[in-house]
Amino acid sequence: MPVHTPSLDHPYHDLSGGQWLRGNLHTHTVATDGEQTLQEVIDDYAGRGYDFLMISDHDILTGDEEYDTHNPKGMVLIPGNEISSRGCHMLHVNADRLVEGHADRQRTINEVNDSQGFIIVNHPNWGKNFNHCSIDQLVEWDSYAGIEIYNGVIEFLEGSPYAMNKWDMLLTLGHRAWGFANDDSHYKEGNVAQGWNVAYVADRRADSIAAALQQGRFYASTGMKITKIQTDGRQIHIEADYAEEIRAICDNGQQFQVADGPSIETQVPDDATYVRFECLGHGDRFAWTQPFFVVTD
Repeated sequence: MPVHTPSLDHPYHDLSGGQWLRGNLHTHTVATDGEQTLQEVIDDYAGRGYDFLMISDHDILTGDEEYDTHNPKGMVLIPGNEISSRGCHMLHVNADRLVEGHADRQRTINEVNDSQGFIIVNHPNWGKNFNHCSIDQLVEWDSYAGIEIYNGVIEFLEGSPYAMNKWDMLLTLGHRAWGFANDDSHYKEGNVAQGWNVAYVADRRADSIAAALQQGRFYASTGMKITKIQTDGRQIHIEADYAEEIRAICDNGQQFQVADGPSIETQVPDDATYVRFECLGHGDRFAWTQPFFVVTD
């Protein structure tokens, strides 16, 4: 009988010839409930060294027509919208049209997938019950790219800005969901550069950045920089500048190995269906890899 050897399926197979770009996908302006104009928001992020930015005002598409009347200050501006009406909030990333927020959120997801772009489910643990979006809903829906595992504005609201618990539940149940970190910035002070995504891209175009994000070729961060992601069979090697600790996590959120310092090398456990890594620095500085899925050839 043939022997089936487990291997890893992950988005980091080819990290050569491209570049890492840092950006935020969740940003508001005075067009809805933000404090700053579109140009002021662009100037702010560009001044902080960001490479890409998406304006995601509530149920308003901010696309190329609007961007073309503003100075991008060297950043790539991605068309987008936060679908907020009639249900859990979702980002429509790299949108080419305004998609309605249906009470049946699967219908909304399907309409996005039938057009251009992809869906990220926002701040699942917002609210006094930590349940803006329930795990039952996340399990029921399909064909969305992932969830916000960190949302900066929830630092100041009820609930938790983190959603690794729901992420691990989804991954354990077999859902392939990426983890995103975004500011959800509304305010001028204290609500910018809290969380971001660092995507590996071939070129600086909105379509290339969106493709890398949709395919999981990025890591999420609140201050840590991942400098190496390497695999050899079922061995995984991760390095992160100034990390004080790196945790290896598998099914049901189980932490199966911890390394002190800026690197970890680990063998994927025999009974794991996925592995992901959390890099911890000083204070609230974290970085999260995307999951490595175990498959049988």
